[in-house]
Amino acid sequence: MHAVTQPVRLPFDPIARAADLWRARWGPTSRSASMASATSIMRVQQLLIARFDAIAGRHGLTFARYECLVLLAFSREGRLSMSRIGERLMVHPTSATNIVQRLAAQGLVERVPNPDDRRGAFAVITDAGRVAMEAVTADLEAADFGLAMLDEQQHATLFALLRQVRVGARDFDA
Repeated sequence: MHAVTQPVRLPFDPIARAADLWRARWGPTSRSASMASATSIMRVQQLLIARFDAIAGRHGLTFARYECLVLLAFSREGRLSMSRIGERLMVHPTSATNIVQRLAAQGLVERVPNPDDRRGAFAVITDAGRVAMEAVTADLEAADFGLAMLDEQQHATLFALLRQVRVGARDFDA
């Protein structure tokens, strides 16, 4: 078994340092603030996914598989097609199929034929899948989704700012 090593904790903020160096090299009119914001978002995403995967891992899941279980639990009939899963999780259909195959191997979903598409199948959440999804959800909530350092107003502000970025990127119809 491999020991999990913690990343080295730096005595400074490397993203702030990069922004300073960016401005020094390309001038005060450079997009150093945009670079720093984008890099910060990407780093926070890495930190959160690592934390979420560790939490889900305690229940034999990855965060991606957990998201699929939540998606199925939230669906009206507890089932969705592979293409709909990929669309909602914003992953390639092949990735959605892989996620569902792994969940099926764990007994957390069943694949059933789609009567409207002979080549297609539905993923259906099982009772065991609901139990696993609820357990991971409880642990994520207990960890405040890794964002306990923010208060309610900061959450609202952060969500609004990130939503603006998503709208600007045409991620969805606003």
